[in-house]
Amino acid sequence: MKKNLSNIFAVCILTLTCTTSLTSQDLPNILWITSEDNSALLGCYGDQFASTPHLDNLAKEGFLYTHAYANAPVCAPARNTIITGIYANSGGHSNMRSYYPRGREVEFLVEAMRGLGYYCTNNNKTDYNTNVGTEVWDESSSKAHYKNAPQGKPWFAIFNTTISHESKIHQQLPLSELGPDPKKVPIAPYHPRTPDMERDWAQYYHRIQQMDSFVGERLKELEASGMAHNTIVMYYADHGGVLARSKRYVYETGTRVPLIVRIPEKYKDLWPTKQPNAKVDRLVSFVDLYPTLLNIIGSPIPHRLQGTPFLGNNTGPDPQYAYMFRDRMDEWYDMSRAVRSNKYRYIHNYMPHRIYALPIEYLFRAKSLQSWKAAYENGECNPIQRAYWNPKPVEELYDTENDPWEINNLAEDPKYADILTEMRNANHNWLVNIKDTGFMPEDERSIRAGDKAIYDYFQSGEVNIGSIIEAAEIASFGKVENKQKMVTFLNSSESAIRYWGAMGLLLLGEEGASEIAALQKAVGDPSVSVAVVAAEALYQLGEKEEAYKGFLRALKTDREFAQTQAMNAIYLIDDNSQTLQKEVLAVLRRMKNPDRKSYNYRAAMNLLNKWGITQS
Repeated sequence: MKKNLSNIFAVCILTLTCTTSLTSQDLPNILWITSEDNSALLGCYGDQFASTPHLDNLAKEGFLYTHAYANAPVCAPARNTIITGIYANSGGHSNMRSYYPRGREVEFLVEAMRGLGYYCTNNNKTDYNTNVGTEVWDESSSKAHYKNAPQGKPWFAIFNTTISHESKIHQQLPLSELGPDPKKVPIAPYHPRTPDMERDWAQYYHRIQQMDSFVGERLKELEASGMAHNTIVMYYADHGGVLARSKRYVYETGTRVPLIVRIPEKYKDLWPTKQPNAKVDRLVSFVDLYPTLLNIIGSPIPHRLQGTPFLGNNTGPDPQYAYMFRDRMDEWYDMSRAVRSNKYRYIHNYMPHRIYALPIEYLFRAKSLQSWKAAYENGECNPIQRAYWNPKPVEELYDTENDPWEINNLAEDPKYADILTEMRNANHNWLVNIKDTGFMPEDERSIRAGDKAIYDYFQSGEVNIGSIIEAAEIASFGKVENKQKMVTFLNSSESAIRYWGAMGLLLLGEEGASEIAALQKAVGDPSVSVAVVAAEALYQLGEKEEAYKGFLRALKTDREFAQTQAMNAIYLIDDNSQTLQKEVLAVLRRMKNPDRKSYNYRAAMNLLNKWGITQS
């Protein structure tokens, strides 16, 4: 395989030389400056409260992309999408986080760049949501630097900062250290204006200003190196953020990112407009970065890549849509998919019975969110602010031009029926085309893929993904007229379809009571994932003892994701029975040396905290 790759790289370099007449010294260096967890809250994007002089100046010297998107609203799946050029929900890496092997034919962007003659350095974030890490780079450490590249060799370098990361609001700074005034800071309309909410918003803007200084230092360093004239600079954030209802959510605030590209005069044939200091409205997303870099340097683009280049020759017409996904977030399962056009955003929530504000432990460390919850429980929130604490609609549709905070759901407005149908169809086609792996429960697909990478298993044709997605779409609407279809799904030979059959009956609530017998049978399903959903449905119908059978099956498996799925359901049904408490404690005892970052451990601790049980 290595020999074949070497031959391919040699052909690529030969092709590059013949078609573009570029020597290694003519190839552009590429500098990526990346920040974490920040939306486009920058002066150059029109935010008048932000103080970001370095990024504002970079935008004046380059091209500001107004519609740039992370395909996932959280770091690891977003980064996996960037480095593989494959949507993480296609590659099997869409949960936050996972360590599954990548597909056999999946080559990282950095590996392709090295094969094309680039010296590649990473300072120093990896976190690719797979079992591959620093070994793919020439250098990957806090000391990695493009200055170490051999003379005359082009380089590709990444500098990443965590200054704006979510963790930077977990500890509130003294007011004397904050530049922005909390009383003057603008906040989202869905946030109540509590003192802690104001404080965290102000601190977030403070961190954005510090992040801007980091970018300025990297740009100054590049100028001092004497290589700025032949270096393409790209700045972007890894997803949106960071206050609640941004990061982790497939809204604008979670997925829209700043993207600024500066291209030296030497490579003006790559300019997306006639002159710099311009805004580019083309829809771009992270899956496009890999093919864009290959296109810039004239390399052929492998067919496996799922994005399209937005710079260089052969960029093609502007895309009609960008796509986003959300699956497990740390210890909590949820599932949404989103489609963004230039004007509208469509969201399909496949687990609408789950509230937006799932109690993710890391998310709830922010005092702003704690204060929001208190305001909600005290009846101090208006309807827009209360929505976060309620179950989700199945579909959401927003006019982002006129409703930038996405608070006016148009999905049930007859005037937008055609747009809703169009974007619903776009979502369906995308999911089928990429063979979205998220429609099979994580525990189930881990078992069924076996020794294969999940991506390879789904791409092999062994999974009829179209039928599974169709079942999921029907089930998610929870319509009583589809009740018999749910029962039919429960009898399918495909476990993922049976899972969605159980989910559909769960979503029916009391209207599914006539199918208790079918649900009782499903508790004994060969797939534990099916059993857990059936158990949750039975519990809601008053069949507690039957429900316990399904939950206990999962808890006794010693499989992380089966246990996590069960404990999610147990938490939300609000049952503190001795039967369940005993088995959750047994799960913890079987962890001889528990990984406190594992999701079954986190889910168990969430339950113990809720039950008021101290684990010694």
